[in-house]
Amino acid sequence: MAEPVPTVRELYDLSGKVALVTGSSRGIGLEIAEGLGEAGAHLVITARHEESLRQAEAALRQRGFDVLALTGSVAEPRDVERWLQATLERYGRIDILVNNAGVSWGAPTLEMPFERWRQVMATNLDGTWLLSQAVCRRMVEQGGGGRIINMGSIAGLAGGRPDELSAIGYSASKAGVLGLTRTLATHMAPHGILVNAICPGFFPTRMTQGILAQAEGVIAERTPLGRVGRSGELKGVAVFLAAPASSYITGQAIAVDGGTTA
Repeated sequence: MAEPVPTVRELYDLSGKVALVTGSSRGIGLEIAEGLGEAGAHLVITARHEESLRQAEAALRQRGFDVLALTGSVAEPRDVERWLQATLERYGRIDILVNNAGVSWGAPTLEMPFERWRQVMATNLDGTWLLSQAVCRRMVEQGGGGRIINMGSIAGLAGGRPDELSAIGYSASKAGVLGLTRTLATHMAPHGILVNAICPGFFPTRMTQGILAQAEGVIAERTPLGRVGRSGELKGVAVFLAAPASSYITGQAIAVDGGTTA
């Protein structure tokens, strides 16, 4: 007799799951943490700055979510290990990792300082790898199964226009994240760990505020849907990739960009 097919509610239910979301004190990271909490997950949020992290923690707790807030940097191996140990001490396991923390540095390509290139790579690519490796090890120890969601960008899918985004280090780092996503997905598949990426287009965030102040009209005109992204349009994708609904999807990059890369 065939097994019963889960209902849609069951396919998106994260009750009891433990999710770690980096760079989640504001913007996209906080939105994704909210979405995972709304689906029932216990939340571990991280950020470098104590004040903004505590504000996010308070906001999430006010909504009734179970939250553990930890400061530190994804580019620092000792912080990564500390986060994982604190998560295990609190919840005993980890089921979902969202590698959202990221930085950028804008400069004309021929003038990009090497130290800024390295800073961007350290956070966006090295940090994603450090935490993914640590969490995957733990997931394997738990008996397998789990979800890794990496934050890519449409800047990692195509070269882009310098009048929209002149941040070659950021673009290169996000292309690296997508390569890491595909390779880690194939390597972790035997353990039941699914690894995917979300590639946002332009959304109003602290990182993009300068770009949108100068070029939002041009960007919107070049976007088939005729606008930049809005709050709430990313958390549903993250919940989908974290939930049973995406159980046969791994190694993929989902563009959420209003059709820009179509």
